[in-house]
Amino acid sequence: MKIKILYEDKDILAIEKPSGISVHGDGRSKEKTITDWILKNYPKMKNVGEPMGEILRPGIVHRLDRDTSGVLLLAKNQKSYEFLKSLFQNREMKKVYVALVDGWVKFDRGVINKPIGRSPKDFRRYLAGRGVRGEIREAITQYKVLKRFNASACENFSSCALPRVRGGTLGDKNFHKPSLRKFTFIEISPKTGRTHQIRVHMKFLNHPVICDSLYNPNGACPKGLSRMALHANSIEFRDLKGKAIKIESPIPKEFKNIVK
Repeated sequence: MKIKILYEDKDILAIEKPSGISVHGDGRSKEKTITDWILKNYPKMKNVGEPMGEILRPGIVHRLDRDTSGVLLLAKNQKSYEFLKSLFQNREMKKVYVALVDGWVKFDRGVINKPIGRSPKDFRRYLAGRGVRGEIREAITQYKVLKRFNASACENFSSCALPRVRGGTLGDKNFHKPSLRKFTFIEISPKTGRTHQIRVHMKFLNHPVICDSLYNPNGACPKGLSRMALHANSIEFRDLKGKAIKIESPIPKEFKNIVK
């Protein structure tokens, strides 16, 4: 597993998490995770943080969804873990994401202030607004439109793929030709850190993140994009000595190729 290091000092490590890799295991899957990379490359971090039952979370003070890429901040020792954790809890971390969402977002700027709870129909999903169950937690997300654009897209994830059989293909009846669809490139700043917050809030706004198999399974997916279009672009904070730190992960090329 190749992981790019974005920043490192004696207390803090920041890496560029690839899309498609989980931060830590779930106790069932045997897929490699960021935790495996940490234990291999930074074995001294093994006991940093708080384990989740038998699942190790070495130095992990926050997480990104499996299909989200970008800046992931890690603590190299227990002191920095407690410090960074407090920054997240006290909302002293400035986090900026970029995303491609379905449709043209009407307003150039906005704030989504809607509590989030569990979906009553699917334990994997969360909801904002009516119908939530269980604990309902405050969730606030700011967004800014960077560009509204049209792009060639398929009906959903698999409809661009022309199925192949021995000696040829299955034919046009199984292939949906791409068509021009409306999308918006946005910058997002979550003020709280709820599970799936950005994905849930954009779904609530009726502009779900594109190529999101959980919250937008039947949405259009632009040609050339085979992953969820959400990226943790930067994170800003003051370190243990009070020094201002800003760590950035470049916007993925596949995003730029679609927006251009």
